[in-house]
Amino acid sequence: HVVEGQKYELGAIDVKQDYEQAAKYFAKAASQGIAEGIYNLARLTDRGLGVKKDHNLALKLLEQAAAQPPQNPIFKQSPNVGVAEAEHALGVRYFEGITVRKDLSVAAYWYQRAADHGNALAANNLGSMYLDGLAVDKDLEKAEQLLELAARRGDPLAMLTLAELLLSKNNFQMAKIWYDRACEAGNVVAQENRDQFAKKIEESQQFISQCSPNKLEEANAVEYFIGLFRTKHAPSVLSDHSYIKDYKMLSEHANRGSITAKQLCDALDNFAQALNILLLSESLTEKQEDMFVHELSQCYRIEHIVAQIPCQLHKRVSEVVDRVLCRCTKESNSIASQLDEDVRLCYATLHMNSYELIDQFLAPCKQKYPKSIYFFLASGAANGFLRRPDIGLYNINNGLEIEPDNCELLYHKAVLLRHLGIDIDEAIKAYQTFLRVAPKDHRKVPEAYYEMAICYIQGYTPNVAIDWVKKLYVEGQQAEKLQLPCFLPYKSDNIAYLKPMFDMEFVQNTKPVIDNNRKQRLTDPHRVEVIEKHREWEGKTLQEKHNPGYTVISSTLKPRVKKQTAKSLIGLKPIALREMDPTKDQVYNGYVLSVTIIDETYSWIPSIHLVIEDENFDCERMLVYNFPEEQGEYLISKLYTIGSKMDIINPYLRIGANDMKPTIRVDDFSSIVMQSESERILNMCRYCCKANASKICSQCQQAHYCSKECQIMDWKLYKHKLICKNK
Repeated sequence: HVVEGQKYELGAIDVKQDYEQAAKYFAKAASQGIAEGIYNLARLTDRGLGVKKDHNLALKLLEQAAAQPPQNPIFKQSPNVGVAEAEHALGVRYFEGITVRKDLSVAAYWYQRAADHGNALAANNLGSMYLDGLAVDKDLEKAEQLLELAARRGDPLAMLTLAELLLSKNNFQMAKIWYDRACEAGNVVAQENRDQFAKKIEESQQFISQCSPNKLEEANAVEYFIGLFRTKHAPSVLSDHSYIKDYKMLSEHANRGSITAKQLCDALDNFAQALNILLLSESLTEKQEDMFVHELSQCYRIEHIVAQIPCQLHKRVSEVVDRVLCRCTKESNSIASQLDEDVRLCYATLHMNSYELIDQFLAPCKQKYPKSIYFFLASGAANGFLRRPDIGLYNINNGLEIEPDNCELLYHKAVLLRHLGIDIDEAIKAYQTFLRVAPKDHRKVPEAYYEMAICYIQGYTPNVAIDWVKKLYVEGQQAEKLQLPCFLPYKSDNIAYLKPMFDMEFVQNTKPVIDNNRKQRLTDPHRVEVIEKHREWEGKTLQEKHNPGYTVISSTLKPRVKKQTAKSLIGLKPIALREMDPTKDQVYNGYVLSVTIIDETYSWIPSIHLVIEDENFDCERMLVYNFPEEQGEYLISKLYTIGSKMDIINPYLRIGANDMKPTIRVDDFSSIVMQSESERILNMCRYCCKANASKICSQCQQAHYCSKECQIMDWKLYKHKLICKNK
């Protein structure tokens, strides 16, 4: 049904394009629970092609498709097409606020699921969120890993973004490689700007080669702080920390006199009441809905950050708020009432990430409830994110006329004055006013010190600013020590901007880098996927050995290209895995790939499956064919073992016929040259790959580990349980 539906959707030689027929076939597939059919029907329903346009039904269909198993129900090694695509589509919906409450945290959740299930677009989108710190903590390492994962999966946009990120890190070789790949993959922007990018690389290389270390440090600092002002304005990162679990601790701090802890406890009391009402039954009476809205609004008034609505309840909460708002709007010509004010506050807070929508929604709210500071506060924040600090400031000042000592209003006033940039001294005074009024453990106190330091960087010459920046940075660090435990470790993007000014390691980061950070590579999503998939396969092989009735079905196709035979390493150029295009079937004639085996095999039929790692700690699957069958047992037990090193002549990167994943394939057994036994890594740790690991897994008696931490990570991240059996 899916194939027939696709024929009608796209049109074929013998089939005229017909969306209505396509929708019928997809609906038949959907009725059988086929994820691809459900997803395709959702696409057509969302666009009104062949069926009535219905965004809400499309949303339900996407959720239904995303709930299917990620693996194909018949061919377990293959993905269940439609699942990851639906997860990505849900991420886009929540990121853009399409027929759902815009929620970047929920978008990140769906992008992560889709990326885990193989979707390239989702990996790119999530990487971009980490790059900009949108609803997640800004993390350039994680951003790079995700962008590389998306690029490896063939996303041209990710290739370009990754190239630009690598250029900013002065990794010129890989920046050029990924930029070229973006061009070849059809990225129009990359193609149009190819000459400019090449010029940037050339200028950066020339600049670095001519710079003295001191000059380089100075130039890097300038570039670093210019980057500060390019940072996107984004909502504060909502912590995944559960404040409800901290209630006892907060109560103790409140009893000792902490105003902040008391506010958090009061807000949690209201939030707990709201959740209890919601969970009473599947359907609430109007009175129960009104009580829910009142309790939730009280929580938002006191401290909105504790209202961490579980993902599965988001939709229900929005529906209740929408119903109450609809009732209030219709009843008595929408006269002013406590319930009407409460539900408007809930609606505004729930949709706060949809800035334009909320700015328009708040206009009549401010007129109707001119004494409610929360509408002015929300309007100020929304306009700040819309890069309209002047309008935001006007609203905040209106709120301060009602409540001059409100900490939230005072803090937002300072932030908006800083973004306005007209009078930096006025912004500094506003921060000082906030610090005089706010409790010492208010969660924004350290941030106020750091942002004041940024004000000095923005508004004063370096010789004047430096002493103030140092002083304020230290005061911010001291203020962190007074924070409640639930706000520690303290999170602030500004720390990342200020810390390098007092950190000598900053200088080292200006030099050209080849990222050999093993710790970073160990958690690389591609590495995790390669090792986990390899162990799934080997686990089934072990199961076959221990259970004679169990059979692993395997097959292979002949290589698409034939490589030249070379018997010697003389004259060959070295190549690394990252220099081989993971999206292309290609033999790299004239090159040699030097690798270490980091995960072994338990069978040689139809091929020997290995995981290899190169000098950059990049890893890939490797398949060896066409060896003498009588040598199979010897090869897997004595030669191709963990820690062994080899050189692969004229390496062939093969794109899998079924999974479309890259693999180093060897069809000419003689093109593998084993390195000396003295080069072998003895007792290699199965997680970090270091030598002389003294601990051994007590169950399989095979795996070596450096430490308990390595063993735990191998179990959690690489799924050691899959192969934890005696051979």
